[in-house]
Amino acid sequence: MAEVNIRGLPPHSRSLSLNKGGLTVKQDLIKDIVQEMLPYLNNAQCEKLQEILKNTLISYDVTENKQYENNSKQNFVELFLSAKRIEGCSERSLKYYKATIEAMLDDLKIDVKHIVTDDIRGYLTEYQKKKNSSKVTIDNIRRILSSFFSWLEDEDYILKSPVRRIHKVKTGISIKETYSDEALELMRDNCTELRDLAIIDMLSSTGMRVGEMVLLNRNDIDFNERECIVFGKGSKERVVYFDARTKIHLQNYLYSRKDDNPALFVSLKSPHERLKIGGIETRLREFGKQLGLHKVHPHKFRRTLATMAIDKGMPIEQLQQLLGHSKIDTTLQYVMVKQSNVKIAHRKYIG
Repeated sequence: MAEVNIRGLPPHSRSLSLNKGGLTVKQDLIKDIVQEMLPYLNNAQCEKLQEILKNTLISYDVTENKQYENNSKQNFVELFLSAKRIEGCSERSLKYYKATIEAMLDDLKIDVKHIVTDDIRGYLTEYQKKKNSSKVTIDNIRRILSSFFSWLEDEDYILKSPVRRIHKVKTGISIKETYSDEALELMRDNCTELRDLAIIDMLSSTGMRVGEMVLLNRNDIDFNERECIVFGKGSKERVVYFDARTKIHLQNYLYSRKDDNPALFVSLKSPHERLKIGGIETRLREFGKQLGLHKVHPHKFRRTLATMAIDKGMPIEQLQQLLGHSKIDTTLQYVMVKQSNVKIAHRKYIG
């Protein structure tokens, strides 16, 4: 049995014994060699190399002798996250990407370069069964894995993304809830803290993301123009506007504070630290339960504003800019057309 070292493979690669059989490891070996040659060959040359290797190794069995721990999983994931960080992805998104990708790799226990479409399909199917996940969740995972493997393909680490042939998971169109005028007034009337009242008004009148709001400082607010600049997804700046009621409630809250923290919203108790997303979500959820309101969440204020704006005739392009969406399709997903307005429109245009 001959021991062979293949040049051109990464340092952690294989010391190989050649005899009859060993189809799977042989295929992996061919794939590794071709992938290492990708930067130097065009598509036709890569196909020819693959054909030559298959014909040359047909009478040999390739068995794997791992002498080094394969750390490609960690390296590839970290490289991908670094690329996304440069593109402007938030640390929160990067954390979610990392957890999603590493969960898949840990489950499959296959080298990144050797993962095929059936592996991904099987993983998504089993994940849905085990977790009883919704189609939306599964499609989110598919989308993240697609981004990861497409990046590997673009960077010539793999020949072709195994997720390319896995299409978007079809999800039913669900009408997402918005707050009624009565629910908004009920929340305002029952606020016992000036801060909470200011938070509710800020979210409902600006339509900003809660992640944008927690980054605001006191000096970011222009009370004269009733506006402020927020940093949205991808660190994109945009101006958002608030109404007169929000101005008054926000000023009342700021005048009542005794701390010197520059943050716009801080904790009620000392040392009065800047509020985080989780803190606001928890506060609103508990507040909603006390009032008997269904699913009180910061993002629901944003959806409510979008729906109200469309109902009142705001052009979709202006709403897109107000919400900070790069694609108008995203804006359309936020908007729920009220059935009562459909009825009025039918009577107006059709009779």
